Amino acid sequence: MSRMSRSERIGVMTKILLDQPNRIFTLNYFSELFGVAKSTVSEDVMLLRRALNTFNLGTLETVVGAAGGVKYKPQPGQNRISDFIQDLCEKLSDPERILPGGFLYMTDLLFMPNIAEQVGEIMAYKFQDTHPDFVITVETKGIPIALMTGRALNCPVVIARRDSKVTEGSVVTINYVSASSRRIQTMSLARRAVKQGQRALIVDDFMKGGGTAKGMIDLLSEFGVDIAGVGVMIATQQPEKKMVENYAALIELKQVDENGRKVVLEPADWIVEGDLY
Repeated sequence: MSRMSRSERIGVMTKILLDQPNRIFTLNYFSELFGVAKSTVSEDVMLLRRALNTFNLGTLETVVGAAGGVKYKPQPGQNRISDFIQDLCEKLSDPERILPGGFLYMTDLLFMPNIAEQVGEIMAYKFQDTHPDFVITVETKGIPIALMTGRALNCPVVIARRDSKVTEGSVVTINYVSASSRRIQTMSLARRAVKQGQRALIVDDFMKGGGTAKGMIDLLSEFGVDIAGVGVMIATQQPEKKMVENYAALIELKQVDENGRKVVLEPADWIVEGDLY
């Protein structure tokens, strides 16, 4: 391969780092890949770091030590987060999304890769200092944002199931109370999925009373897993008291008026106030 110019190296480096957030790449890796000295790679990293910071596209963090190197950390920035969440609120406020019973249709948005990716990056940014070992959600609609959160944090995603599957092997199953319907439901998790002493970040698409999140917390306690945090895309304003106390929602659903054909959603206070941690 012919010697690459600096602009070509930075282009390739950008692609590699942004495709695998929070993964450490050694300077030796890039030095051997491009056939240049590590000092040259260091200069390339400084230029790329400056460009990312200038446009609020994230940051490159230098990790020292024997296993050190450089990693890309998604950091959307306050303005980008606020603009994205406000736009999402407007999309979800369409009266055509109101379903019988006062529910809100949002599956199409959850399964749009660009939306799921940005929600995941915001979740990862909010909880990055909690250092989770894995992200967990319950099937099905929470999977896209959980997957993108795990990607941004560079950690695996675990799925709790409503019904156990033979392909999961041995499972632990619990009963939990749905806060909205007050019905007893079940939730299962494969014994091989997690290990005692790990830290879990719970991510879901929607929270009303918090019953599902509480169910995941109870299920993980059976494995001796600590909770790093709970994040949801949308939480309802009522009931004000949830079954989980500490959680972070991106959007607050204030009203769904089925008769008046009106939906009211607002960005969560911590987003408006810029309290990203």
